[in-house]
Amino acid sequence: MQKIVPHLWFDTEANEAAEFYTKAFPNSSIKSKTTISNTPSGDVVIITISLAGLDFMLLNAGPTFKLNPSVSFLVACKSKAEVDAIYINLNDSASELMPLGEYPFSERYVWLQDKYGLSWQIMYMGERRVTSKITPTIMFVGDQCGHAEEALQFYTSVFRDSEITDISRYGPEAEPDAEESIKHASFRLENQDFALMDSAYAHQFAFNEAISLMVYCETQEEIDYYWDSLSAVPEAEQCGWLKDKFGFSWQVVPRAMDQMFQENDPARLARITDAFLKMKKFDLAELKRAAE
Repeated sequence: MQKIVPHLWFDTEANEAAEFYTKAFPNSSIKSKTTISNTPSGDVVIITISLAGLDFMLLNAGPTFKLNPSVSFLVACKSKAEVDAIYINLNDSASELMPLGEYPFSERYVWLQDKYGLSWQIMYMGERRVTSKITPTIMFVGDQCGHAEEALQFYTSVFRDSEITDISRYGPEAEPDAEESIKHASFRLENQDFALMDSAYAHQFAFNEAISLMVYCETQEEIDYYWDSLSAVPEAEQCGWLKDKFGFSWQVVPRAMDQMFQENDPARLARITDAFLKMKKFDLAELKRAAE
């Protein structure tokens, strides 16, 4: 069962985006849909989808945060034709950050930002070994540029079943990027694939809550461990959300909440919602009491 789930914040487009993404990728589906009422954002829609084997959670919660390329999703393709097919599926009013074409690292590649603002790197992998179809990729820019290696060491120390699988560094003529900073690094957390990179170019974006990683926990002890390990910005703590020392957003969530939100009992759902809205770190026992 997937331990870490990418979480995407939308204004009002989560339903539309869920349909769009599940049609864009083979072997994909909408798994669940829940509406939570009376939150600070009004009625909030939560949708879980599976894209080519990777679960995502989509949230309709208003215009506060906007998706941007500080986090993208690398799509590993077995053929150039597959790159073109997925590119066509996603290229509805999209913008290209790196045009479709041949590059030194791939014979067929494109980096695009889709009509909702989510970024995709679609890449022909050639003879490379592929363990995941879609890999979340975190880009350290602005004040965080140069911290990718520190983050790599930190994340693999916090999470279990973790390892660094590959590191590529910038050379001496890679300005504005500093020599030996991280050009691209692959790693695994909880047996899931991730990647990160530094980029010193003048990007007009930074990490925000529009893209976070949800860590599902089975016990309060596990919630406490990840919360204490990751949280570094007290003012950002709210409803299971936190920011780490790099400004990247995580959610530490009891897995039992998924089942709680599937119950077709408006009064019960209202009690759970009222309880969790008052929390920073989730209190699993209190949530269960509210549910009961």
